[in-house]
Amino acid sequence: MSKRFNKSLAAALVLLAGTALTGCGQQRDSGVYTVLNSSTDESYHRWDAQAMARCGEQLGVTIKQQSVPAAQVMTKALRMASSKSLPDIVQFDASEMPTFAEAGGLTDLRTLGLSTDGVPPGIVNFGSYRGTYYGAARSVNTLALFYNKDLLAEAGLKVPATWDELRATAKKLTAGKRYGIALSAGGAEDGVFQFTPFMWSNGGDETRLDGPRVVQALDYWKALLKDGSLSKSTVGWTQADVNDQFMAGNAAMMINGPWQVETLNTKKSLHWGIARIPVPKAGEKSVGPLGGAVLTVPNTGDTAREKTAGRVVACLSSEKEQLTYALNSWMVPADARAAAVWRTRVPELDALADQVAQARSRTAKLGAGWSGVSLALQSAFQSALTGQSSESALKRAQQRATSGN
Repeated sequence: MSKRFNKSLAAALVLLAGTALTGCGQQRDSGVYTVLNSSTDESYHRWDAQAMARCGEQLGVTIKQQSVPAAQVMTKALRMASSKSLPDIVQFDASEMPTFAEAGGLTDLRTLGLSTDGVPPGIVNFGSYRGTYYGAARSVNTLALFYNKDLLAEAGLKVPATWDELRATAKKLTAGKRYGIALSAGGAEDGVFQFTPFMWSNGGDETRLDGPRVVQALDYWKALLKDGSLSKSTVGWTQADVNDQFMAGNAAMMINGPWQVETLNTKKSLHWGIARIPVPKAGEKSVGPLGGAVLTVPNTGDTAREKTAGRVVACLSSEKEQLTYALNSWMVPADARAAAVWRTRVPELDALADQVAQARSRTAKLGAGWSGVSLALQSAFQSALTGQSSESALKRAQQRATSGN
């Protein structure tokens, strides 16, 4: 989403906030509440349906979900707003939520009785925009280093913890059709999501894309490519493609997230482990991106329905429901108490919880302006990994992010 498009979308939402968002355009069943989400995957749709049934029974209402692909949630919500048919709850990707919030399209969850007690500050910020709490997270995710235990053991190598160790290990594990490491540098948000731990852990900042620390991070990716440890196809890979390569034995390590665990576990012969993403120097913090979705209550003007919708959100994001959802999905519960229990239940993912503890939201500094930066970075990856210098590619990216072109 370009910055220019982002501004026009926000302008449209402001208009809608003053007209279509206020008041109900169609008669609603007082006992039925709708959640717009991106749970199109059969497993996630089923888990959500079960949680909604439990909360519906507890609250004395029926909760239905309307699921569309993640990339369509924002546009779907906008269309529904224009026809005065907004759902009672929208589950936005946290990186998109600020755009809707900026236009006044969301309700402050604290005014609906939701508390953030027990939720780490980073995750509260994850669901906030300009200090107002609009989105409750049930679970969060981030990235980690996944590695093939058998391949590292056969080569007598330890799990890398620094950039130098990762580069050396990846080079030693590269053989034949197998690359030492796989990651996504594709021209989409997947690639940007994967770049942030390298940029942030190195002290880089999204407010200055052509800064030396950001250039160094992209140069590091280029070094892996130059070593032959990283496939040239990385510029076209999504995170799902990366997981496919790892499962097929075409990569000894990968950067990926917990949403791949269910698929990884279908291959019993694959013995994998996870660790924090390596840092530039030993002892430094590995800072990754917080990912996931947040449950929001649109500002429809119907205060009675909004209040009940808030109770639905509170139930779905309760400690008990968070734990159930996280254990199903392999994500990390947003609530600190639930996360502590989660660690004891899935100790093999302990490193993921450590990574989440240091992670931060992509929109924390730029809010709705993140989308323009993301698009600029995507273009920079394509240029730098196919021959252009990192410095030139990122200088152009900064210009694009600033101008919106």
